[in-house]
Amino acid sequence: MRSAQRHFSDPRAVAHYLDGPPRLVPGFGDLHRMAQVLLAERAPFDARVLVLGAGGGLELKAFADAQPGWIFDGVDPSPDMLELALGTVGEHAPRVALHQGYVDVAPDGPFDAAVCLLTMHFMPPCERRHALRAIRARLRRGAPFVVAHMSFGQDEDERALWLARDEAYAVASGAEPEEARHRREVIERIMPVLSPEQDEALLREEGFKDVSMFYAAGVFRGWIGYA
Repeated sequence: MRSAQRHFSDPRAVAHYLDGPPRLVPGFGDLHRMAQVLLAERAPFDARVLVLGAGGGLELKAFADAQPGWIFDGVDPSPDMLELALGTVGEHAPRVALHQGYVDVAPDGPFDAAVCLLTMHFMPPCERRHALRAIRARLRRGAPFVVAHMSFGQDEDERALWLARDEAYAVASGAEPEEARHRREVIERIMPVLSPEQDEALLREEGFKDVSMFYAAGVFRGWIGYA
């Protein structure tokens, strides 16, 4: 996670961040739309929502556009990314409180819903466990939690296949071949990606109930569970 923090404190990375996920994550806008729909199944019209990994503000804006009564607490370790998030949410800023740091700086809640998108693939398993436990402790009983990140088979051949597919998707989406290859090398070298089976097991082991996958696109998977 510390290497990710260094990356998202790089002015060049921050400057180009808003272009990256929509281009490199298949179905990015649909992921936000579906996450909002799933949260709204149980979250009230005036829900208080915890967003872990809120830097950039793209999911904050998507949720705030769709749900004018929701208020948000966004957490991210990068002050530069939080500044970018503030600009991204625009007119919704009065409904958004931003907190610099990791999950432990989040208010105690209780929250009516929580979401963590494109963040946990930066965390080794021990940090994921801590984050999941901390999120669940801040949720009302039965509140929904949506999480999505890189998750694909981790045996050698399957891992190589999915990384090659992700590289090819990046090129097909307009990335320069050198950029796509660098992205692949970074994932291989520093991202502690787990298999979908491991990710789902962590959610269940940390107390989330009725866990089910709702999103699968390329190297990304997403789940919903309930506190």
